[in-house]
Amino acid sequence: MNLLNKYKGVVFLLICIVYSSCKLPAIVQSIDTKPIPVTYTGNTDTTNSADLKWKEFFSDNNLSALIDTALKNNLDVLMTLQDIQLAQNDVRFRKSFLLPSVSGAVGMGVEKVGHYTSQGAGDASADITPGKRVPEVLRDYFVGFRTSWEADVWGKFHNAKRAAFARYLSSVEGKNFVLTNLVSEIANSYYELLALDTQLDIVRETIQLQKNALEIVKVMKQASVVTELAVRQFEAQVYNSQSLEYDILQQITENENKINFLAGRYPQPVVRNKSTFLEKLPIQLNTGIPSQLLKNRTDIKQAELELFATKCDVKVAQSEFYPSLGITGQLGFQAFKQSYLFTTPESLAFSLLGDLTAPLINRNAIKAEFSKAKTYQVQAMYNYQKAILNGYVEVSNEMSNIKNLQQLFALKSKEVETRSASIDISNELFKSAKANYLEVLMAQKEALASKLELVDVKKRQFNSMTNMYKSLGGGWN
Repeated sequence: MNLLNKYKGVVFLLICIVYSSCKLPAIVQSIDTKPIPVTYTGNTDTTNSADLKWKEFFSDNNLSALIDTALKNNLDVLMTLQDIQLAQNDVRFRKSFLLPSVSGAVGMGVEKVGHYTSQGAGDASADITPGKRVPEVLRDYFVGFRTSWEADVWGKFHNAKRAAFARYLSSVEGKNFVLTNLVSEIANSYYELLALDTQLDIVRETIQLQKNALEIVKVMKQASVVTELAVRQFEAQVYNSQSLEYDILQQITENENKINFLAGRYPQPVVRNKSTFLEKLPIQLNTGIPSQLLKNRTDIKQAELELFATKCDVKVAQSEFYPSLGITGQLGFQAFKQSYLFTTPESLAFSLLGDLTAPLINRNAIKAEFSKAKTYQVQAMYNYQKAILNGYVEVSNEMSNIKNLQQLFALKSKEVETRSASIDISNELFKSAKANYLEVLMAQKEALASKLELVDVKKRQFNSMTNMYKSLGGGWN
C-alpha cells in the first residue's frame, strides 16, 4: 500500500493515458459499389487488343518513329519522371522513421550557478580535483553520440511507409497514363495530317477541273451561249476553292507543329506517306471483357493505389490517439577540462531515457486530422468508382462509334460515286443546253464537299480505332 501511495501520481497518469486511447473515432465504413458488368453487349471473348504493345498495334513505320521520339523527348513525360523521383524520396524518408536516429555531437558549454542554491552550496564545499575547489565558472566539454527513437508500437510509421510506397506506384501509373494519352494524341494528329494531305490533293484536283470548266464557259460566252454572269459565277467558285486550299495548308502547318511539340522538338517537316489514305483499313479490335479494364487501364490502377494510400493515412491518423513510446540516450566523453576529456573511465558518460506519452488536452486537433484523413479516403473511393465507370463508358461509346462509322463510310463512298458521276452528266447537259450553269456549279460544289466529308469519315475511323485502344488500356507498354 505504501508503494502504491508513493507512485499514485504515475498510476493516475497511466490510467488517463489508457482511457484517452480507448475512446477512438470510427474508421471509414465501406461504401457500396456497383459491380462492373460481366461483358460488353454479350461478348464473352477474353482476347483484348490492349495487350498489344503500341509498336505492334501501329503498323505505320513513320507513325512508330514519331511515337518513339515523343516517348523520349516529350516534356510532360519528363516531368512525370520527376514525380516518380519525388515519390521515391518520400518512401526513403518515411522508411527512416522506423530506425533510431543516431548523430555525432561535439559540444562545449559554460555554467555558473548561484551561491544560494543547493548545487551552488554543494560546489562551494566540494573539490573538483584533490585539493582544488569547484570553480565558480565551470566549463563543460562533450564528444560522443546522441540517439532518439520512437518505437512503432501501433504501426504508425509502417503505415506511413506503405502509403508512401503506394503513392510511388501511383506515380508510376500516372506516368503510364501520360504515355497512353501521348501515344493516342500523336496517332490521332498523324491521321489528321494524312487526312489533310488527302483533302489538299482533292481540292487541288477540283481547282484544276474548275479552271477547265471556266475556260469552256468563257468560250461559250464569246459565242453568246452564256452571259457574263455565268463566267463570274465560275470564277467565284475557283476563288472559293483556292481559299479552301490555303486554309488546309494552314491546318497542315499547325498540325505538323503540334506533332513536333508533342515529340519535344522544334518545327520541322513530319515524314509521312501521303498517298492511299482512303484505301487504308483500320485495325480490327478485340475488346475482351470489362473486368480486364482493372488491370489494363492505368488511370484505374492509379485510383486504386491512391485509395490504398488513403486507407494507410487513416491508420496513421488513428495511431496519433494511442500513447507513444520514445527512447533517447547519449554515449560519449564529458569533462570540465579538455585535458580530462578522454580519460577513462572517469570521463565516460552515458544516459538512457524512455518515456510514454499520449494526448490529453489536444485531442481536438488530432480528431480534425483523423476526420480529414477519412474524408480523403471517401473521396478516393468515389474517384476509384468513377474511374471504372468512365472506362466502361468510353469503351461502350467507341464500340458504337466504330460500328456506325463503318456504315457511314460505306454510304459516303456511294454518295461520292454518285456526285462524281453527276459532274460529268451536268457538264454534258450544259454543253447541249439541257442544263443551266447553276446546276453545273452545284454539282461541282456538292461533289467536292462529299469527297472532303469522305476523307473526314476515314479519319474518324482511325481516330476511333486509336481511342478504343486507349480506352481499353493500351499504349503505355
